Amino acid sequence: MAVEPSAAPPGAPPSSSERRLRADARRNREKLVEVAAALFAEQGVDASLEEIARRAGVGIGTLYRHFPTREHLVEVLYRREVEALCAAAEELAARHPADVALAEWMQRFVGYIAAKRGMAKSLRILLESHGERLADTYRKIPVALQRLVEAAVAEGRIRGDVDHADVLQALSGIYSAPDSPEWQARSRRLVGLLMDGLRHGAPKAAGG
Repeated sequence: MAVEPSAAPPGAPPSSSERRLRADARRNREKLVEVAAALFAEQGVDASLEEIARRAGVGIGTLYRHFPTREHLVEVLYRREVEALCAAAEELAARHPADVALAEWMQRFVGYIAAKRGMAKSLRILLESHGERLADTYRKIPVALQRLVEAAVAEGRIRGDVDHADVLQALSGIYSAPDSPEWQARSRRLVGLLMDGLRHGAPKAAGG
């Protein structure tokens, strides 16, 4: 009579095979998110989920295990964009003078807007069902911008009467511009003009 292996006691550390399976699942999820971000940028949020799975090297069943609907995937991508944008604020502040950090971050904001425009349809669906959850994610952006603006004002590198909410409104206005092949290039020029205005009259403004 065969003897069945005894089950692991509750609270026991995972076996090497369990750890390997968890690591594989994590890598699959990360690859799916990476591929989806690239494909959505190419084709928009209606890009084929089957194509995402194929490019990630997994089956469509694996994709659906991680992301039961397209909106689940879009939510993860949206959070990823926001987290990257906020992390960039800290990174840039540590590496550059405050006005340069602000200018670089605003250019990255254009990339965030581009991603958000591509996900707009699914984001609207998510807002209808999980509006507060997405709002909590979005609130991180004004906080990051406020720190950059206040640091630049404190260093005398932009005008002292600048309010971060006004800067965010100006940046968000780019979102409503008509879509066109040159949209991102024009948006980046507009951000440069905005930064020139913020520096105008500041005692320690750096060029460029």
